[in-house]
Amino acid sequence: MPLLGTLPWVARAAGHQESTSSSPLAPQRASRALMGTRVDIVVDGVEAPVAQQALGRAFAEMQRLEAMMSRYRKDSVVARIGAAAGKHPVAVPAEVMAVLQSAQRVYRQSNGAYDPTVGALVGWRFEPGHQSIPTTSELAAELRGVGGGDLHLDPAAGTAFLARPGMALDLGGIAKLPILSAGLRVLRREGVANALVNGGGDVLAMGRLAGRPWRVGVRDPRKPTQLLGAIEIDGKGVVASSGDYERAFVRDGRLLHHVLDPKTGWPTAGVHGVTLFAREVDVVNGWGTALMVQGPKAAARWSAARPGSAVLSAHADGTVWQSSAMQALLLPVAA
Repeated sequence: MPLLGTLPWVARAAGHQESTSSSPLAPQRASRALMGTRVDIVVDGVEAPVAQQALGRAFAEMQRLEAMMSRYRKDSVVARIGAAAGKHPVAVPAEVMAVLQSAQRVYRQSNGAYDPTVGALVGWRFEPGHQSIPTTSELAAELRGVGGGDLHLDPAAGTAFLARPGMALDLGGIAKLPILSAGLRVLRREGVANALVNGGGDVLAMGRLAGRPWRVGVRDPRKPTQLLGAIEIDGKGVVASSGDYERAFVRDGRLLHHVLDPKTGWPTAGVHGVTLFAREVDVVNGWGTALMVQGPKAAARWSAARPGSAVLSAHADGTVWQSSAMQALLLPVAA
């Protein structure tokens, strides 16, 4: 995940909220466990009581949306869509419909490299102490439930339908950024002009920190304890990262991680990680996963089609490819 190496709040424990100064306008910081990761927020330039109220409301909104879109909650909208697969459409709230439409769009634009129906691949487990690999027969059966073309949306009716029994959604690669963005919108509505939200590899920012641009450290996917450099965000921006160094384990000398190829059902190979930068969430959302599935040559093609964005791709052969925009953005950091 991107590391905000210049900001001390990154090391704070999940669930902890505090200000590090007695100044009434000192940056206020909060961390909570959300979406299977840790979400950190910093707000600046507002009085502590206002900031703490805004932080609480931002987290409440993100928790509300997570409850709708989590594949791990039996009462979530996503779970209900899976339970009704092959049977009937399910009514979905507008927030979920927007994410599903985004997933459908990236599925088509990536030629299926990003597929929201990889939720059918239930034989894989990456949690520490509970890792598992599906057998060949299990994986073959699960793959029959993968196929984003069989996700049917009816925005006018407000429904979603998985056409075949055994299908299931996993929105982990595309729901996080919209949820974090919703938290940022709450902060803005509460009168906060300067804020940064960091959630498990995805960072959104607005405004500035103490009058200076936000500084986001970019982890080296080949050596995750080190930084390749830092990106400064002045105003509005999003840094999104995907990599094989989170939620992973080694079995028989092979690194197995949570980014799965929808065609084979196995973890991707060839790309260790991808970092994307843009001003708007929709430009990069879902594409970290898609570019890892598509392989080392995909980043250059993606960049050429999106001149306002920046991309870095670290490959299994030890090379790192950067777009010209990323080369201009990425600043050196102290060792």
